[in-house]
Amino acid sequence: MRASLAKAVSDRRYAPLADPESVAWVRAHHWRVQERVRDERLARELLEMIRYEALRAGLEPRLVLAVVDVESGFRKYAVSNAGARGYMQVMPFWVREIGMPGQNLFHARTNLRYGCVILRHYLQVENGNLFNALGRYNGSLGRPEYPQRVLRSMRERWSAGA
Repeated sequence: MRASLAKAVSDRRYAPLADPESVAWVRAHHWRVQERVRDERLARELLEMIRYEALRAGLEPRLVLAVVDVESGFRKYAVSNAGARGYMQVMPFWVREIGMPGQNLFHARTNLRYGCVILRHYLQVENGNLFNALGRYNGSLGRPEYPQRVLRSMRERWSAGA
């Protein structure tokens, strides 16, 4: 397990998705992200990275948007009381467990890569049960508050028609 997670986070390839569907997706969500990320270029780049890393990990991009929304409110340098960092609030121990020394969890793509790989791992552990996987991701397995917040954000804020 550790080897497959390490391989997933170590792949350095990244190419923004330029297909018409990705362009339309970024356009559809841009205004919501720009409410929190004021720089238009940064908001667009962040959306491109979120979509790329989500699809790369086999996740619904709107789910990743909702996790970022709930975890950090789109604050790149957010740090939780427990020490989780960045957009997806990744705990530093993950770098020691599956990463390489010196990887910076405040680097947007690194944070999104780790967060997506970890969430995908928890989905596999939970046999596709998203509610439980979100609880594991947040460290609150068995308590409904966090999964409910993420799913509500995904449904109400990040649906295409919202």
